[in-house]
Amino acid sequence: MKISYDSEIDALYIRLIEGKHQCRTLQLTDEITLNIGENKLLIGIEVLDATQVLGSGSIPNVVLENIAFTVA
Repeated sequence: MKISYDSEIDALYIRLIEGKHQCRTLQLTDEITLNIGENKLLIGIEVLDATQVLGSGSIPNVVLENIAFTVA
């Protein structure tokens, strides 16, 4: 997973699956769009006006719970 933020346009992108994918977009709101790949696999989430949508004027901390990591 990769989370990136572009402060120039205040957009946050959460890439759940790496690599190139043919995606269709599903717009949930004016600010939130999902990228859906083959077999209805969620590839990524785009949040426009991120500081407003996520609240408090800043990007919140990310907390991972109960995530098992494997090291290659």
